[in-house]
Amino acid sequence: MAQQDLLIRADDGAQNSGVRTLPANVEAEAAFLGAVLIDNRVIEELTTPLTPPHFFEPVHARLYERILQLLDRKAVVTGVTLRPYFEADEGLKALGGVSYLARLTADGQGLLAPRELANQIYDLALLRELISVGRNLVESAMDTSESVEPMEQIEQAESALYKVAEGAATQSEAQSFGVATRTAIMSIEKAFNSGGHISGKTTGLTSVNQKIGGLHDSDLIILAGRPGMGKTSLVTNIAFNTAQRYVDDTVRDGMPHEKSVGAPVAFFSLEMSADQLATRILAEQSNISSEALRMGKISREDFQQLSFASQRLAELPLFIDDTPGLTIAGLRTRARRLKRRHNIGLVVIDYLQLLSGSGRASDNRVNEISEISRGLKTLAKELHVPVIALSQLSRAVEQRDDKRPMLSDLRESGSIEQDADMVWFVYREDYYVKATEPKYPSDTDGPDVKDKWETWRQKMEEVTGLSELLIAKQRHGATGKVRLRFEARITKFSDLAPDDMRAAFESD
Repeated sequence: MAQQDLLIRADDGAQNSGVRTLPANVEAEAAFLGAVLIDNRVIEELTTPLTPPHFFEPVHARLYERILQLLDRKAVVTGVTLRPYFEADEGLKALGGVSYLARLTADGQGLLAPRELANQIYDLALLRELISVGRNLVESAMDTSESVEPMEQIEQAESALYKVAEGAATQSEAQSFGVATRTAIMSIEKAFNSGGHISGKTTGLTSVNQKIGGLHDSDLIILAGRPGMGKTSLVTNIAFNTAQRYVDDTVRDGMPHEKSVGAPVAFFSLEMSADQLATRILAEQSNISSEALRMGKISREDFQQLSFASQRLAELPLFIDDTPGLTIAGLRTRARRLKRRHNIGLVVIDYLQLLSGSGRASDNRVNEISEISRGLKTLAKELHVPVIALSQLSRAVEQRDDKRPMLSDLRESGSIEQDADMVWFVYREDYYVKATEPKYPSDTDGPDVKDKWETWRQKMEEVTGLSELLIAKQRHGATGKVRLRFEARITKFSDLAPDDMRAAFESD
């Protein structure tokens, strides 16, 4: 909502009658602008993300916007250089015309505490936004028509409050192309500084990063596969790698968190419990079979190795929410809280079909899945983080000779493909080759049986441990295939060694 819509000014009679005005300090705004015009470096030293809509007085908002534009062009901004832009401004005429610009810098009191003035302007703007949210909440709660969904109202209210908490509510208007360009340049600079292949969050897999450029903010990534392909293992590996890279960059190397290609991660596990996911990660990091961990078949040395791994992982910024039966609205609410409290930079959902939509869409599963996929894309844009959601595939894959999935195999709704910025498929040929194992030859069997089994054994040896990540859709680049190594014993995906990669491609 535009701030001008919130400005309900009361005259002296209204104040005397007890009507309260919106919180603002116009004098503080004028003093701050005066300080900026006297010394342009004041803006460089601000710790508050002050923007033009934070100003209560519309003329002050326009002045501050023009100041920022001129400073961005490396110009020196004073009352004199501002004058040509505001000679015809009707609002400024009401304040005394261009002579008002001179009055702003007359006493210079704002230079005594410019940061404090900026903080007060910012805080009062947030209070006005809170008043707007509260007014809308009361109005919607008073509506008792049949179409009202109380839980939806709560979700909308929490979304609005989240935006206020992030200071984003006053910045939600359309942005200029110049602002968008600067954001794009920062992303390109990040890719350049990372070695030329990561402009988003890292997956921890070099070959995948090179193909997709990392996990991009605001993207919805669908990772799909048939049961047994290892999609949960892959997304768990990525979640760990992203969180670990954040720790390495910020804690070990002292890098500012915004420069890191890692990030804290929120993992919503609707299928597995938090301790089962933790077991997988411990197995991967301790190099001990996850099955051995579950059954306790480990040696004393293994247990010591496991203890060391758990100590290393204790401070990992990976937050697991295993609440069953989440709705898309509930998931978005929980993700906002994690963003506010822990500044998460990646959201993972395992898996999409276990979420439920609103009550209105639940009578039609296709509509419900469409609502969920749209909700996940909205979440990615709202939090400005990549969202990876696992998805099931239909059984049509099993009916084909080539078991590699296609976009048409996404289960229950074409909207998943439409809403996603990237669609990945996990495919492991060894899973299907293993299922075709012929009878093991005995001494009495003829050469045909022995040859058949030997042919199968050789094929199994070629494909064991190899997997493919099929990039079936990508808004940012080309589609294609990435070869990976999969260690089923510890459920770990990794890059192929150069020799293995060469052999894998030669076998195609």
